[in-house]
Amino acid sequence: MKRASTHDAIIIGAGPAGTSAALALARRGWAVAIVEKSAFPRRKVCGEYISASNLALLDRLGIGDAWRGEAGPEIRRVGLFSGNASIEAPMPGARSGPAARNGFGRALGRDILDTLLLDAARSAGVEVFQPCRAVAIERDGDRQAVRIQATSGSPGEEGMTLRASVIVAAHGSWEPGPLPSQLGKQSRSSDLLGFKAHFTGSALPPDLMPLLTFPGGYGGMVLADRGRLSISCCIRRDVLARLRGSLARERGGHVPAAEAVERHIRATCRGARDALADARLDGPWLAAGPIRPGIRAGYEA
Repeated sequence: MKRASTHDAIIIGAGPAGTSAALALARRGWAVAIVEKSAFPRRKVCGEYISASNLALLDRLGIGDAWRGEAGPEIRRVGLFSGNASIEAPMPGARSGPAARNGFGRALGRDILDTLLLDAARSAGVEVFQPCRAVAIERDGDRQAVRIQATSGSPGEEGMTLRASVIVAAHGSWEPGPLPSQLGKQSRSSDLLGFKAHFTGSALPPDLMPLLTFPGGYGGMVLADRGRLSISCCIRRDVLARLRGSLARERGGHVPAAEAVERHIRATCRGARDALADARLDGPWLAAGPIRPGIRAGYEA
């Protein structure tokens, strides 16, 4: 085992939750480490919209100005696209406090947002281990020992042990894995599977953010940075299986899950179909899940 490193806190995951926690602790004098399995920039299954009420927090984290310089247009209308129906309404604005001064919310891709936050954490003195994955957490006296390995390494490769009295599990609430804070692998017909994509050249009005509903699932779309339309959704596992099976029988071969989801949304949700009519996919679809939102049971490390 390579050298052991000791910190006051170890954060597993460099998404907004993990880097925000790291920043808050580092600015109070804590020695903090972040362990992040992916190289940045990287995209994530996420709606990417941030409401005006959260902009004061971005300012306190030190990335408010950078976020404003990168984010998409202000969202002043909300909508509902369901079947052939399209409904719109004004976005309620904050009447007082910092949110009122910040105007309206906007969207920024996670590939940009997460990088801004991680750079701020590094500037605050946080030690970043990336790309590395946490493979075990074990008690070591009055501390916890976190074994980490390079993400590109083989399972048996020698790694490093970090030690801290505080461990923050910010790896995502539905990510399976060996850690006590991670879920065991399960497969249920009612599971919700998440999908996400960016498109360019969409016809969605820049100030509108609609909720999408379609048989077996729901989602949303919003114009984010650099003219990218961000669409994210989730769909039941059993519904997706039926869609893929039907398409496979039509074509006589394998059909990717993301392709089945996109075809389903276009076929059953007119508002989404109109918004995507001449749009072009910008990068591959992403998938995640099963997504199980809600209050998790406690666990002991």
